[in-house]
Amino acid sequence: MDELPPKLLNTLSKAADVVRGHRFFQVYSHYDADGVSSAAIIAKTLIRAGKEFRVTLFTTLNDNNMKTIRATKADCIIISDLGASYIDQLDEMDTPVIVLDHHTVISEAKRIVYANPHLYGIDGMTSGCGATMSLLFAVAMDESNWDLVQVAFAGIAGDRQHINGLSGLNTYLFEEGSRRGFVTRTQGSLVPSGNLMTRLFLDTDPYIRGVSGSVEGVAALMKEAGIPNDKSYSDLSEDERSRLASLIAVRLTEQGVQLSSMMEVARDRYELRDWRMDAEHLSNLLNSCGRSGLGGAGIAAGMGDERCLKIASDTDEEAARGLVAAMVELDRRGLTQMTNFQWFDSTDSGYTGMLCGIAMQSIADPTKPTIGMNRSNDPVNLSSRGMFSQLERGIDLAAAMREACASVGGEGGGHRIAAGGSVPEDMVDQFLRNLDDILGRQLAEGKKE
Repeated sequence: MDELPPKLLNTLSKAADVVRGHRFFQVYSHYDADGVSSAAIIAKTLIRAGKEFRVTLFTTLNDNNMKTIRATKADCIIISDLGASYIDQLDEMDTPVIVLDHHTVISEAKRIVYANPHLYGIDGMTSGCGATMSLLFAVAMDESNWDLVQVAFAGIAGDRQHINGLSGLNTYLFEEGSRRGFVTRTQGSLVPSGNLMTRLFLDTDPYIRGVSGSVEGVAALMKEAGIPNDKSYSDLSEDERSRLASLIAVRLTEQGVQLSSMMEVARDRYELRDWRMDAEHLSNLLNSCGRSGLGGAGIAAGMGDERCLKIASDTDEEAARGLVAAMVELDRRGLTQMTNFQWFDSTDSGYTGMLCGIAMQSIADPTKPTIGMNRSNDPVNLSSRGMFSQLERGIDLAAAMREACASVGGEGGGHRIAAGGSVPEDMVDQFLRNLDDILGRQLAEGKKE
C-alpha cells in the first residue's frame, strides 16, 4: 500500500484535532498484546503533546464496562482495540469519543470519530490491528511519532497479522518504518531464537508433543540433532539449523500439524531497532503483563521504561512456564468433539485464548474451529479460533459467536478467524448446542456458494 485512503486520512485528521482541543483524556484499551501496544502508543503520543491522561485496560467491552465509560469525568475518551460492537451507544454520549478499532463493523458512527480498517475496504482481521490504527493516529498528531511504529509491530505480531505476510495498512507501516530505519525484516525458522534448551522447553509456537514442557524431551531432540545443550540459535551453523529444523518438522508432521501451520511458524520476523529484540518478543512481554493483571507495567514497558521491561520479562517467563504446562495437560486430556467444532475447559489454568490458538494449530482437528471456556466467573468467558481453510468453507466465528452468545443472553464477536464472548454459567450447554447448529448452517451455506 503506497498511500492511505483519503477517507481514513480525513478521520485521523479529525481525531488529531479533537485531541488538540482537550486537556485530560481517559484511554480504554484491550488487555492483550495489541491492546497494550495500542495504549502505549496513545499514551506516548499524549505525553509528547503535553496532555494529561489515565489508561484503563478491559478484558472485553460489555454492558458493565460501558457503564464505566459513561461515568468517566475526562474531557475526551479514546478507545483502542475495542468499541466496534458499541458504536451506537458511544454515539449517544455527550463526551467527545475517538475509537481506533479493527474488529468487524456493526454500525458506522454518526457523532464520534471512528477509525476502523473495515470502513475503508481493508480487512481488519489481517491487514490492520488496533496498534496499526493507534500508530496512524499518532502520526496524524505529529510526524515525529513514526518511531512508535516499532511498538505497533508488537501489536501486529500479537494479533498474528504478520503470519502469512503483511498486507494493507500493515504493509504501509512496514514500508514507512523500514525507510526510516526503525523496522527490519529477517527470515524465520522452525528453530526458535535464543537459548535452545530454554526456548524449546518454553515455546508453544509450535507446541511439539513430547518436547515442549519436557526437559528430557528437549535434551533427546538436541542429542538426535547432534547439537550441544548450551547452544543458542545464533551459535548454530547452517547445517545444524537445517538438521534441527528437519527434526522438528518430522515431529510436527507425526503429530498431525498441517504444513500451512508449519509454514506460519517459519514466518518472517521483524527486528525493532531501538528495542534490541524482534516484534514477537516485545509482543509476548506486553501480552504477559496485560493478561497477568499488570497492565500498568505493560503499558510503561511499551513506552520504553527499563524497569517495567524487566518486570515484563520476568512475567513473560513465568507465564510461558504456566502456559506450556497447561498445554501439556490439555494435550493429555484432549478436546471434546461436537459435530461442527471442538471445545475444552481451561478453568484451572486460565490461559483460554492462548490455549485455544495453540490447540487449533497443533493438536486439534484442523477441519473444525476450537472453542475454549473459562468457568471461573459468571458469566463464563469464551474464546474461539479457526483456520483459513475453514473460512474458505464458510466459517465466520465473529458472526457465529455473536449469534450463539446472544441466543442465551450473552455477548460475543470479533474476527471471522478468532472471536470471543461470554455467556451465563447456567446456559453453557445450550450455548454449545446452539453454536453447533449455527456453524453447521454456515457450512451448509458455504457449500451452496
